[in-house]
Amino acid sequence: MHTKVTTRQELASRLEERRRQGQRIVFTNGCFDLMHIGHIRYLQAARNLGDVLVVGVNSDESVRALNKGTDRPIVPDAQRAEVLAALACVDYVVTFSEPDPGALIATLQPDILVKGGDWSVDRIVGRETVEARGGRVQTIPLVPGVSTTTLVQRIRSTTA
Repeated sequence: MHTKVTTRQELASRLEERRRQGQRIVFTNGCFDLMHIGHIRYLQAARNLGDVLVVGVNSDESVRALNKGTDRPIVPDAQRAEVLAALACVDYVVTFSEPDPGALIATLQPDILVKGGDWSVDRIVGRETVEARGGRVQTIPLVPGVSTTTLVQRIRSTTA
């Protein structure tokens, strides 16, 4: 039995086979540092857009480069990937260390690229790659008031 957490090269091969079977590949990415209901609803909605959901996870180094704070990520990338892989709606998880997922998207060639509603479509990295091959880019509304940053702030305020 194959594992859901895989390398970029192995995943590209697996997706090529799924594509030959006529399956639509959905890709999304993020830090997924502290999993919460917003992440779950978002990933389930993304999965409903196609047949295979691939989640790109920012490596620890990549998260630090995003200036989310000196103490982020809280959870190491291997653990974040494993938690995501445990979700029934997620088919594959791959970690990337670049500042953005552009190169990963170019390698994987998803049919549908998804980001949260806080992103305007014209700012979504990989949009040109996906649209150039006839794919589409879609945003999914966020759950109001729910974010990892909000959770971290709430934890800090109760321990101060």
